[in-house]
Amino acid sequence: METSQLSRGQFLKQLGMSSAALMSFYCLGTGLTSCSSSSDDPTPSPTTGGGTNTNSGVTGTTSGAIDFTIDLTNSNFVKLKTEGEFTYVGDIIIANAKGTFVALSKVCTHQGTTINYRSGTNDFLCPNHGSQFKTDGTVSKDPATKALAVYKTELLNSGNSLKIKA
Repeated sequence: METSQLSRGQFLKQLGMSSAALMSFYCLGTGLTSCSSSSDDPTPSPTTGGGTNTNSGVTGTTSGAIDFTIDLTNSNFVKLKTEGEFTYVGDIIIANAKGTFVALSKVCTHQGTTINYRSGTNDFLCPNHGSQFKTDGTVSKDPATKALAVYKTELLNSGNSLKIKA
Protein backbone atom coordinates (compact mmCIF):
# COMPACT_ATOMS: atom_id res chain seq x y z
CA MET A 1 0.00 0.00 0.00
CA GLU A 2 1.44 3.40 -1.04
CA THR A 3 1.13 6.33 1.37
CA SER A 4 1.64 9.99 0.63
CA GLN A 5 2.24 12.80 3.07
CA LEU A 6 0.10 15.88 3.01
CA SER A 7 1.52 19.33 3.61
CA ARG A 8 0.04 21.33 6.47
CA GLY A 9 -1.86 23.50 3.96
CA GLN A 10 -3.24 20.49 2.07
CA PHE A 11 -4.34 18.89 5.33
CA LEU A 12 -6.13 22.04 6.47
CA LYS A 13 -7.78 22.47 3.06
CA GLN A 14 -9.15 18.96 3.34
CA LEU A 15 -10.60 19.99 6.69
CA GLY A 16 -12.45 22.78 4.85
CA MET A 17 -10.66 25.80 6.34
CA SER A 18 -10.78 29.08 4.41
CA SER A 19 -7.66 30.76 3.09
CA ALA A 20 -7.91 33.42 5.84
CA ALA A 21 -8.08 30.72 8.48
CA LEU A 22 -5.18 28.94 6.77
CA MET A 23 -3.06 32.10 6.91
CA SER A 24 -3.89 32.64 10.58
CA PHE A 25 -3.01 29.06 11.34
CA TYR A 26 0.23 29.35 9.37
CA CYS A 27 1.25 32.53 11.20
CA LEU A 28 0.50 31.05 14.59
CA GLY A 29 2.19 27.79 13.68
CA THR A 30 5.44 29.54 12.81
CA GLY A 31 5.74 31.69 15.91
CA LEU A 32 4.40 34.76 14.07
CA THR A 33 7.71 35.22 12.28
CA SER A 34 6.28 34.62 8.81
CA CYS A 35 3.68 37.36 9.14
CA SER A 36 5.67 39.86 11.12
CA SER A 37 6.54 43.22 9.61
CA SER A 38 8.52 44.53 12.54
CA SER A 39 12.08 45.65 12.09
CA ASP A 40 15.06 45.56 14.37
CA ASP A 41 15.88 49.09 13.17
CA PRO A 42 13.21 51.53 14.39
CA THR A 43 14.87 54.61 12.86
CA PRO A 44 13.29 56.05 9.73
CA SER A 45 14.97 55.07 6.49
CA PRO A 46 15.13 57.05 3.30
CA THR A 47 12.92 55.76 0.52
CA THR A 48 13.54 56.59 -3.08
CA GLY A 49 10.69 57.05 -5.53
CA GLY A 50 11.48 53.52 -6.71
CA GLY A 51 10.77 52.16 -3.24
CA THR A 52 14.27 51.27 -2.03
CA ASN A 53 14.88 51.68 1.71
CA THR A 54 18.41 52.52 2.77
CA ASN A 55 20.34 54.66 5.24
CA SER A 56 23.23 55.10 2.83
CA GLY A 57 23.74 58.65 1.58
CA VAL A 58 21.96 60.48 4.43
CA THR A 59 23.62 62.07 7.45
CA GLY A 60 21.90 63.96 10.24
CA THR A 61 18.47 63.93 11.86
CA THR A 62 15.55 62.82 9.67
CA SER A 63 12.84 63.06 12.35
CA GLY A 64 11.97 65.52 15.09
CA ALA A 65 14.32 68.49 14.65
CA ILE A 66 14.91 67.95 10.91
CA ASP A 67 18.50 68.68 9.90
CA PHE A 68 20.10 66.26 7.46
CA THR A 69 22.20 66.16 4.32
CA ILE A 70 21.76 63.94 1.28
CA ASP A 71 24.79 62.89 -0.76
CA LEU A 72 23.59 63.48 -4.33
CA THR A 73 26.50 61.42 -5.68
CA ASN A 74 25.28 58.36 -3.77
CA SER A 75 23.55 55.83 -6.06
CA ASN A 76 20.41 56.03 -3.88
CA PHE A 77 19.97 59.76 -4.57
CA VAL A 78 21.86 60.60 -7.79
CA LYS A 79 18.57 60.66 -9.73
CA LEU A 80 17.51 63.74 -7.72
CA LYS A 81 19.87 65.73 -9.93
CA THR A 82 17.36 65.14 -12.75
CA GLU A 83 14.37 67.50 -13.05
CA GLY A 84 11.11 65.81 -12.17
CA GLU A 85 12.59 63.16 -9.88
CA PHE A 86 11.65 62.82 -6.23
CA THR A 87 12.43 60.70 -3.18
CA TYR A 88 11.32 60.18 0.40
CA VAL A 89 13.55 60.47 3.45
CA GLY A 90 11.76 59.74 6.71
CA ASP A 91 8.51 61.72 6.62
CA ILE A 92 9.74 64.15 3.98
CA ILE A 93 9.31 64.19 0.21
CA ILE A 94 12.14 65.85 -1.72
CA ALA A 95 11.61 66.79 -5.36
CA ASN A 96 13.67 68.37 -8.11
CA ALA A 97 10.87 70.70 -9.18
CA LYS A 98 11.98 72.27 -12.44
CA GLY A 99 15.57 72.65 -11.21
CA THR A 100 14.64 73.84 -7.70
CA PHE A 101 14.80 71.44 -4.78
CA VAL A 102 11.62 71.32 -2.69
CA ALA A 103 11.23 69.48 0.63
CA LEU A 104 7.77 69.08 2.20
CA SER A 105 6.03 66.82 4.66
CA LYS A 106 5.11 63.70 2.69
CA VAL A 107 1.90 63.24 4.72
CA CYS A 108 -1.31 64.68 3.27
CA THR A 109 -2.99 66.96 5.78
CA HIS A 110 -6.41 65.52 4.93
CA GLN A 111 -6.03 61.89 6.03
CA GLY A 112 -2.31 61.17 6.26
CA THR A 113 -1.69 59.44 2.93
CA THR A 114 1.78 59.68 1.37
CA ILE A 115 1.80 62.22 -1.45
CA ASN A 116 3.65 62.05 -4.78
CA TYR A 117 5.35 64.70 -6.90
CA ARG A 118 3.99 65.24 -10.41
CA SER A 119 6.60 66.76 -12.70
CA GLY A 120 4.13 67.44 -15.54
CA THR A 121 2.07 69.81 -13.40
CA ASN A 122 4.90 70.71 -10.96
CA ASP A 123 2.80 69.92 -7.91
CA PHE A 124 2.12 67.25 -5.30
CA LEU A 125 -0.85 64.89 -5.37
CA CYS A 126 -2.45 62.79 -2.68
CA PRO A 127 -3.56 59.59 -4.43
CA ASN A 128 -6.17 58.86 -1.75
CA HIS A 129 -8.72 61.65 -2.26
CA GLY A 130 -7.08 63.91 -4.86
CA SER A 131 -5.79 66.76 -2.71
CA GLN A 132 -3.19 68.82 -4.55
CA PHE A 133 -0.43 70.98 -3.13
CA LYS A 134 1.79 73.63 -4.72
CA THR A 135 5.57 73.44 -4.36
CA ASP A 136 5.34 75.94 -1.49
CA GLY A 137 3.14 73.45 0.40
CA THR A 138 -0.12 75.39 0.04
CA VAL A 139 -3.33 73.58 -0.90
CA SER A 140 -4.42 74.07 -4.50
CA LYS A 141 -7.26 71.50 -4.48
CA ASP A 142 -9.25 70.13 -1.56
CA PRO A 143 -10.35 68.07 0.38
CA ALA A 144 -7.16 69.01 2.28
CA THR A 145 -7.45 72.48 3.82
CA LYS A 146 -4.13 72.77 5.65
CA ALA A 147 -0.76 73.37 3.97
CA LEU A 148 2.09 70.88 4.13
CA ALA A 149 5.11 71.61 6.33
CA VAL A 150 7.93 73.13 4.28
CA TYR A 151 11.64 72.52 4.89
CA LYS A 152 14.57 74.65 3.76
CA THR A 153 16.83 73.21 1.08
CA GLU A 154 20.38 74.25 0.29
CA LEU A 155 22.76 72.85 -2.31
CA LEU A 156 26.29 72.32 -0.98
CA ASN A 157 29.61 70.95 -2.26
CA SER A 158 29.25 72.22 -5.83
CA GLY A 159 25.77 70.71 -6.12
CA ASN A 160 26.76 67.27 -4.80
CA SER A 161 24.99 67.53 -1.42
CA LEU A 162 21.54 68.74 -0.47
CA LYS A 163 20.89 70.03 3.05
CA ILE A 164 17.33 69.81 4.42
CA LYS A 165 16.51 71.77 7.55
CA ALA A 166 13.40 72.78 9.51
